[in-house]
Amino acid sequence: MAQFFIRRPIFAWVIALFITLLGVLSIPKLPIARFPSVAPPQISITAMYPGATPKTLNDSVVTLIEREMSGVKNLLYYSSSSDSSGSATITATFKPGTDVELAQVDVQNKIKAIESRLPQPVRQQGLMVDAASSGFLMMVGLNSPDNKYSEIDLSDYMTRYVIEELKRVEGVGKVQNFGAEKAMRIWVDPDRLVSYGLSIKDVNTAIQNQNLPISPGRIGDVPALTGQQITIPLTAQGQLETVEQFKNISLRSNQNGANVRLSDVARIEVGGQSYNFAILENGNPSTAIAIQMSPGANAVKTAEGVKAKIDQLSASLPEGMKFSIPYDTAPFVKISIQKVIVTLLEAMVLVFIVMFIFLHNVRYTLIPAIVAPIALLGTFSVMLLAGFSINVLTMFGMVLAIGIIVDDAIVVIENVERIMASEGLSPVEATSKAMKEITNPIIGITLVLAAVFLPMALASGAVGIIYRQFTITMSVSILFSAFLALTLTPALCATMLKPIDKDHEKKGIFAWFDRSFEKLNNKYEHNLFMVIKHKVAAMLCFLGIIIVLILSFKQVPTAFMPEEDQGWFMTSIQLPADATQERTRKIVSEFQTHLDQETGIKDNMAVLGFGFSGSGQNTAMYFTNLLPFEDRTITAQQVVSNANKAMAESSEGQAMSVLPPAIDELGNSSGFTLRLQDRGNIGMPALRKAEEQLLGLAAQSKKVVDVYPEGLPDGSSVQLKIDRDKLQALGVNFSDVTDIISTSMGSMYINDFPNQDRMQQVIVQLDAKSRMNIDDILQIKVNSQSGKLVSMSEIIVPIWQHSPQQYNRYNGRPSLSITGSPAPGMSSGQAMAEMESFIKQLPKGVGYEWTGISLEEKQSESQTTFLLLLSMLVVFLVLAALYESWSIPLSVMLVVPLGLIGAFIAIMIRGMPNDIFFKVGMITIIGLSAKNAILIVEFAKALREEGMGLVEATVAAAKLRLRPILMTSLAFTCGVIPLVIASGASSETQKAIGTGVFGGMISATLLAIVFVPIFFIVVMGTVEKFSKQKISN
Repeated sequence: MAQFFIRRPIFAWVIALFITLLGVLSIPKLPIARFPSVAPPQISITAMYPGATPKTLNDSVVTLIEREMSGVKNLLYYSSSSDSSGSATITATFKPGTDVELAQVDVQNKIKAIESRLPQPVRQQGLMVDAASSGFLMMVGLNSPDNKYSEIDLSDYMTRYVIEELKRVEGVGKVQNFGAEKAMRIWVDPDRLVSYGLSIKDVNTAIQNQNLPISPGRIGDVPALTGQQITIPLTAQGQLETVEQFKNISLRSNQNGANVRLSDVARIEVGGQSYNFAILENGNPSTAIAIQMSPGANAVKTAEGVKAKIDQLSASLPEGMKFSIPYDTAPFVKISIQKVIVTLLEAMVLVFIVMFIFLHNVRYTLIPAIVAPIALLGTFSVMLLAGFSINVLTMFGMVLAIGIIVDDAIVVIENVERIMASEGLSPVEATSKAMKEITNPIIGITLVLAAVFLPMALASGAVGIIYRQFTITMSVSILFSAFLALTLTPALCATMLKPIDKDHEKKGIFAWFDRSFEKLNNKYEHNLFMVIKHKVAAMLCFLGIIIVLILSFKQVPTAFMPEEDQGWFMTSIQLPADATQERTRKIVSEFQTHLDQETGIKDNMAVLGFGFSGSGQNTAMYFTNLLPFEDRTITAQQVVSNANKAMAESSEGQAMSVLPPAIDELGNSSGFTLRLQDRGNIGMPALRKAEEQLLGLAAQSKKVVDVYPEGLPDGSSVQLKIDRDKLQALGVNFSDVTDIISTSMGSMYINDFPNQDRMQQVIVQLDAKSRMNIDDILQIKVNSQSGKLVSMSEIIVPIWQHSPQQYNRYNGRPSLSITGSPAPGMSSGQAMAEMESFIKQLPKGVGYEWTGISLEEKQSESQTTFLLLLSMLVVFLVLAALYESWSIPLSVMLVVPLGLIGAFIAIMIRGMPNDIFFKVGMITIIGLSAKNAILIVEFAKALREEGMGLVEATVAAAKLRLRPILMTSLAFTCGVIPLVIASGASSETQKAIGTGVFGGMISATLLAIVFVPIFFIVVMGTVEKFSKQKISN
């Protein structure tokens, strides 16, 4: 193959240009993301039941839906949460690869089967079924800088004109509205009702009867009488449209003609449909929506689509309104990718400098500089076919591949140059001869490097998706590199290189470099003979290295992914269960004061009433953006630490600041998350006690910090005990009592009214002053069948009790969620092991399950050893097939621990954990260690076949290949230096990959040039001894 392209260099160029063209055309079509979509698809079902208790929601809504969910195809697990805000959410997680749209239809069909059994208010509000990832991609705010518009006006505008537009943007899965559209609010005064001898039921009935759509038909409609010449449509106002019209609703007419109207007993206004949330943007009132992506969507593209739509909508905004994007995770994605591309370019420059130092010739250096970008561009075209994106992982794969890509070209050029210098052949002849010598090693190295990555692609779960990004990118780059080394590189060598005179002498620094290297080479040869004489001692040293490696493997703490400074953080604020929004605002303003004094803060948004783990008046969520990396000296980790210290002495409640998770789709915060489950039907009080015991143990631990229960705390509640016997005696209907309590304390959605081309709700509720304490309930009146008004105090007894403010379930069992972080200097693996040891001390019947990113880390841990061993086995088998020998692969594979020991020492020095990026580095080191060994073993084998003695052939091969081994290894090591010293965006991830590979490559090179010859001599010597014994027998 190489001979063909040496004779036809233009053909080689044409193929290379085709590869380049395909790559250039592919790049704009590739989506950009920080990470590929790794989380299994999720579908969330949201039910609203205003005024309902968590228990009512759990019993009458959640359990019914969960029972149906069990039959949905490809369901992995499901969890649910119902809280005191009157909302319940069931999240179903499906197996990776499930078609989300089909799953959504399946879920909707299952819900249809039980919809008729759900309470009327839930059906009236409607169930929402959304396919969206759990984290927020961005938030869009709408405010009024001149305070011309109220929060309700802003929220209504957002609901009417913005949300539906954004839902249509490609990649948007769900739009969570923190505001509320307008509604006709009827605020009833119970004292006035009593004075007119009316009850709330009379108000509800009057609105239902007098606010109805009418379809009056037409005059002269067919079938008509003969001779009818005209037909005219009739109109009649059935539905009321204005506050004035609602005020005039007649509640009762007396015989004297006096009318009791709605305005006599209630205050009527166009207010908000709900008052659950309050939004503060940089401390000022605002409204906001959160964008959640559909599963598998691209973050950058979705964010750009949302921003483009916002720009389009800004043109038609009323004067005095202004859009803002106070929270956006997409810029970090772009910065991360840009940073990695800069790293890639830095790696290429460093690699070419190393080549120039060794090859002393611009032409020699130019050939790999032409070949490397072509191989990378070819990889982009395969990435497009494989459905990959330009993300941090694929780019890192390319950074690692750079050093490997130029290796093949270096091996060819170095060999051609050596033959031209020693034998005085022309470039064409020298290239032809060189290719005969090194085609086999190039094929061998390529197959080994491609094979070493393949087993990683077999990993399951999110880890498998992450590994596949690396493996396929690197394997494809290496295969393109090998193809070009056998086609374009020999063609370029034959046409670009100049003949070398035998008498030609290098001058200056290059001559000094060559003389120095020759001295080094001779010294290496002399020392190698000395070491070979002490083979046994050398093999004992090797055994020691293996023991140290095994101990390191057990000692180095594990983790899933490094925590990154993503330029923002979240703060969850939680007060006691009985806290009102007013009390929550006080803590929010305390936190805002701290942020105003902190350096590095750009802007923030607070959502009162919302929390990822439950909603209510006692919760709030802060999203804080930091200044760009270059404009601040403080890291996100330091800001979070300062915030937690500042709020530790808070007047009441707790404010917990956390970094976002490494991968947005896997949970809502960094650290670990687990679920305590009631597996022995021990009941919620016992499960709560177990949770308290676990939190107590965690508080004393030095390995975990900030361990807290995710969810709303238990609190006081008042049970309204209805005396049914008294109801009968007084002639009061039970349904009337329940409706009146629901309307008074909760709110009653009666029907709709048209408001500026949109149907909006009519809601009845007691005025605020009449529902602030228990006595207010007892003073409410209800109609009896005789027409008399009966006071609630006659039929209701209030009982104070302690009860849950939230019900959580996991796979149909009651559960409690706990989250926390590793202590400084500890890895997530160590923190998880510590928590598991504490859980073993809990009572019988309490089970647990890791969720989100912690579940993925567990899967990653369980697969590591298997994948490493499988990679080694695959390399061994490939080598055995190539060399038609079992012994030669063994001498190559013995080199693997030499690389791994350096990788472990490097991360131990820097105090880094064994995470998935380090594991990718380990696999890379296995391949590269084997590559160095192949270069020596291949030549030793050839010299041995020419009749040289075993030791002489091995030492000669080692001396001959020292220069290309050092050159390729130094090129690769320099290529990863930008990763090792990275700073700014994605720096932790870059260090995680670079450090292990850097250390491993140094040890693999320095130890391999000594140990590979010894391994070859020991293995081949032993094999030959056995062969002779067999022949003599």
